[in-house]
Amino acid sequence: MTELLNRKVSARSLVDTLVERIEAAIISGELQPGSKVREQTLAASLGVSRGPLREAIRRLEGRKLLERTPNIGVRVAAISPNDLYEVLQLREVLEGLACSLAATNMTDEELEALSELLDQHQQQRSVQEGTGYYQESKDFDFHFRIVKGSRNARLIHTLCEDLYYLLRVYRYKSSTKPGRAKQALKEHKDIVAALVRRDPEEAERRMRLHIRNARRYVEEQVLEAPTPKDVERTAEAKSKVGSGRQLREKAALTERR
Repeated sequence: MTELLNRKVSARSLVDTLVERIEAAIISGELQPGSKVREQTLAASLGVSRGPLREAIRRLEGRKLLERTPNIGVRVAAISPNDLYEVLQLREVLEGLACSLAATNMTDEELEALSELLDQHQQQRSVQEGTGYYQESKDFDFHFRIVKGSRNARLIHTLCEDLYYLLRVYRYKSSTKPGRAKQALKEHKDIVAALVRRDPEEAERRMRLHIRNARRYVEEQVLEAPTPKDVERTAEAKSKVGSGRQLREKAALTERR
């Protein structure tokens, strides 16, 4: 483990810091969907005791980023390609509606703050280099603010509570495709422009186009990703190669004797 999971955590707001650190590691892909979380290894890597780490894990289970299975342990949450496809389809429709409502219901101050948020996002080194577009959760998230600005309680619950955190994993993945980070930022700015003009139809169209583009990148990555069987076969092949090498080395040693 490197970077996010290899920096020691200070005592300040320890559990909150652990939650943020592990969440960022999951979203960035440092902890892959379906991978097992070993408490002892993770605690040593982060430089903390297992007590606060367990509390952080419980919180992340509540956010559906981690899942616990009896007799197996804790793994990073993952959803099937079919479920993901259906969720992303639903997200396009619902966020399009939320954006349409936000064009009418968001205040001028909220829209100004949204534009300022994008200015901050533009300063990210990863966005400038085109390697990824990471957004912190909740109020630092462009999409979260727009959904909140819809003023529709049911939309807010569906999009900002149920699968919000798990979807952030796949949203970030889509931004790591070459050229996608800068394009996503431009699409965000086009959405804000429609909101500022108070044009509900254009705001919805821009949001749906943006999510459709992101969905295409996610689907491509899901298709390109190795399946568990592929991983198992790769590990088995490496094991066979290693065994063959050991036998050849042993045979060579016997001949020299």
